[in-house]
Amino acid sequence: MEHGTTEPGTAGPESEAVPDRPAPAPGTPAPVTPATGAADEEHRPSPREQERERFRRSRRRRDTWIAALSTLAFLGLLAAAAVASPGWDRVHGLFLDAGEFRAALPEILQGFWLNVRMFLVAEALILLLGLAVALVRVTRAPGLQPLRLAATVYVDVFRGVPTLLLVFLVGFGLPALRLQGTPSQPWVLGVIALVLSYTAYVAEVLRAGLESVHPAQRHAARALGLSGSQTLRHVVLPQAVRNVLPPLLNDFIALQKDTALVAVLGPLEALRVAQIKADYDFNYTPYLGAALLFIAVTVPLTRVADRLQRRAAQRTRAEAAR
Repeated sequence: MEHGTTEPGTAGPESEAVPDRPAPAPGTPAPVTPATGAADEEHRPSPREQERERFRRSRRRRDTWIAALSTLAFLGLLAAAAVASPGWDRVHGLFLDAGEFRAALPEILQGFWLNVRMFLVAEALILLLGLAVALVRVTRAPGLQPLRLAATVYVDVFRGVPTLLLVFLVGFGLPALRLQGTPSQPWVLGVIALVLSYTAYVAEVLRAGLESVHPAQRHAARALGLSGSQTLRHVVLPQAVRNVLPPLLNDFIALQKDTALVAVLGPLEALRVAQIKADYDFNYTPYLGAALLFIAVTVPLTRVADRLQRRAAQRTRAEAAR
């Protein structure tokens, strides 16, 4: 066979060349290939999916209306039962006197400002001391065994003592020691009692958060060159606080309410002012005014805590579904 010849039925190099496609005319859209067309086009739900979404919206609207109407009907029944009760006139005069409410509200507001200040001071101290106690309890250093034992005893004792009893013990027992530098203001003594009580609770919440962080997080941070303090600050603490933020907020909601317990020591906070007004006028409407002020603060915090709990539950379900 001579060089450059081909057998019949075989294709030469010239026949293997694929002819070039003609270039599209100007203004003609580029052809869409099956590989990229689905990604470029916008997702359009099918008619069946659109029908399902309309059904879900109508179902949600119906459920909302049913819940609202049933709630209004229940509240209406309660109001009707209260108004129809034989002692309604006496209750209305003793607890719902609009004139007494307007007269006592300015002084109750001034006393409530003391409750807010006690709450803010106690909250900051509780966070710092609770974190310190939690860190001591989770450490495994042999030399810190005495501190771990002291922290454990502190948590066990102060979680078992009722907060009101602790207010009495600190408010009347601490000044009786006559130690130099002992505070004499009743509200300061009340804050000390609240800090001692709630630090034990918050320390346990933070300890649970610290222990919820997987050890692999610490090992990875140390492998990247972070020191022990940097690992705690930038890796462990942010995750721990995020995990326990809802129960932490619940503790602080309870703390805001328990600032009223300091009234037994005599400072003119909201409950004490309401008590003085009620004793002077023999009318309990000022108590209702103080209760409304506490509700105005605690209800928004409660809603925030509920929202954080729902977000934490959604995050947990999303991680479990991976």
